[in-house]
Amino acid sequence: MDAIQLILRLHLHRVWVNQQLLASAQKLTDAQLRQSFPIGQGSIWKSLLHLYAADHVWLEAMLGNENATAPGDLPSQLPGNQLGPNPITSLPDLQQKWTQLMTRWTTYIQQLNPNSLDDLVYKISTSSFAGQRRPTRRSDILLHIATHSQYTTAQILNMLRHLGLQRLPEPMLITLARQEFTRSPCLQ
Repeated sequence: MDAIQLILRLHLHRVWVNQQLLASAQKLTDAQLRQSFPIGQGSIWKSLLHLYAADHVWLEAMLGNENATAPGDLPSQLPGNQLGPNPITSLPDLQQKWTQLMTRWTTYIQQLNPNSLDDLVYKISTSSFAGQRRPTRRSDILLHIATHSQYTTAQILNMLRHLGLQRLPEPMLITLARQEFTRSPCLQ
């Protein structure tokens, strides 16, 4: 497996986990979805939006949009206190937009050249070094997206557990691999 195939594998795992998280969120009431927790982004809803926003902003950065914001970013996050376009207001809306975004991600990764992994990508930071134009190696961004997703997924799982959800998502890559193995007799 070469570097691009490995990155694509991590991406497809992320897509699979996101689908599980959204399926679990659909089982919740709106009050549960937005219930406040002292972890993650403060609620399951905000944490799901955070995952989507990271996927959106980093893909845009790698496509050359250094100052990308996520749809519906709050006025405090945008220049001139403007509300971002196309805010996401419901789970079906989030699911539709995230599916489209993951398709764009898949296409992007499949078209990557291994030599481009060392290229620098510039982004105006919204976290550490806020407001500064910072370079980051493309490969580091791609790995960050995968690890950030796992970190935030663990926070969402903890919130779901506190809500008493009986059947939690199985986010481990090994679970996906084993499911694929049992579904595909040609792999046996």
